[in-house]
Amino acid sequence: MQRRDFLQLAAAGSASWLAAHVMADELPMVVAGTDHAAMGHSMPQMASPVTGGGMPPLPAGEPLPALPRLGNETLDAGKFRAALTAAPVDAALWGDARQTTFWAYNGSLPGPLIELWEGDDVDISFANQLAQPTTIHWHGMPVPAEQDGNPHDPVAPGGRRQYRFTLPEGSAASYWYHPHPHGHTAEQAFRGLAGAVIVRSKHDPLRHLPEQHLLLSDLKLDAAGQVAANDMADMHDGREGQYVLINGAWQPMIPLAQGERQRWRIWNATSSRIFKLALPAHDVLLVGTDGGLLEQGHPVESVLLPPGGRVELVVTGRFRAGAQAGLISQPYRRGKMMHPEQATDEVLASIMQHGMKPTLALPARLRPLPPLGEPGFRRRIELSENMADPKAMFLINGRSYDMNRIDGTGKVGRIEEWEVQGNAHMDHPFHLHGTQFQVLARTVDGVWEDEPFLAWRDVVNVAANESVRLRFVQSLPGLRMLHCHILEHEDQGMMAQIDFLAE
Repeated sequence: MQRRDFLQLAAAGSASWLAAHVMADELPMVVAGTDHAAMGHSMPQMASPVTGGGMPPLPAGEPLPALPRLGNETLDAGKFRAALTAAPVDAALWGDARQTTFWAYNGSLPGPLIELWEGDDVDISFANQLAQPTTIHWHGMPVPAEQDGNPHDPVAPGGRRQYRFTLPEGSAASYWYHPHPHGHTAEQAFRGLAGAVIVRSKHDPLRHLPEQHLLLSDLKLDAAGQVAANDMADMHDGREGQYVLINGAWQPMIPLAQGERQRWRIWNATSSRIFKLALPAHDVLLVGTDGGLLEQGHPVESVLLPPGGRVELVVTGRFRAGAQAGLISQPYRRGKMMHPEQATDEVLASIMQHGMKPTLALPARLRPLPPLGEPGFRRRIELSENMADPKAMFLINGRSYDMNRIDGTGKVGRIEEWEVQGNAHMDHPFHLHGTQFQVLARTVDGVWEDEPFLAWRDVVNVAANESVRLRFVQSLPGLRMLHCHILEHEDQGMMAQIDFLAE
């Protein structure tokens, strides 16, 4: 069975795109006429014309654009102060007068990268210039429940709020941020609202390696060159765009020297696409997942990255003759019924040989990662589908999400063990707010198999008719969401909420 052939990893859905010739609609932080090329932005690229309408193609193969960074407004040590605004922006995808409207943070597609340090006191001022309520969800980050941007804390159109939290020691990892207003999450994400977060450690064992940041998103355009609305097939299967973008560019070029080791941080910010990523011509070590570094690196041929999930890889340039030199997404069947499944390899980026460099050494141990102990409570979570009811097709424990209903209670500091069962015909990536969990085992053809190694995750793919066993501890009290990270499914009710109570 294909799920035995590769390592399954967590991911999370949402979307982002295009860093290119963006003009903000009444955005004070963006000035019309800004030289985005000088800022490291590039035009998005597509393989072929937009479906219908005779739109011309855009070129591929431009250098991978750097993610723009959110500046720190204070010089005080251990503090990070900044502002984010969500607003409509226009992008000239074809380099002419035609404009495509997106929604963006600070006029940037993807949103600006936020770089923080363990121990930082973070204060983000947020303004909503959309016509819908929205939030900022700090996906995977250990923040208080009232700061997590859940559906109970919407920011009204024209409204503002502060997000304030302190990052604990041991929280270094690759995270991201995206909206989480119930009923609007999918649309706001696929229209462009997403950005990456890196929390760094002063004791990072891989700090000597050069980094590449790859935020994956997909773009679905209509015949007029505008971001297409979801249709019924998207609502059922989950949305997948025509074009997979990396940092807003289509099939960009990534330089890599023969023998060079690079650290790649990869985010899946799509609504529903599950990537089976591979670099056939090169050596790849999996060194980190959603919650940061593993205890040691593991050689992999491919990694499964569901929506919302992140991985860290150490890539060593080898350029083996006869092997595909680029970053590819291999076919993976996730149980779609109204869209065709991917049938062939899809090239996401080309890898350009850039000289030769010495191969830097890696530590044998990256960090300690002890297993959680015996659980004090066990819970079963069932992910199911009811296609007979179009108003409640996607369910958790047989119920559609109700914002006014508490679906259970937990205790802060208690080890919980959950069995998440996919009683469904398609895969459902499972996400839990407020903490990271350790996956212990999963069923393969109905038989439980232990995970090959421990990792911290906040999203795990639950395949059709399979189950996953995981353990976690919530360290902070409050209401926490659990849901499918196919955002269309989340918006249609595949979400629940548990109130974690202080001892």
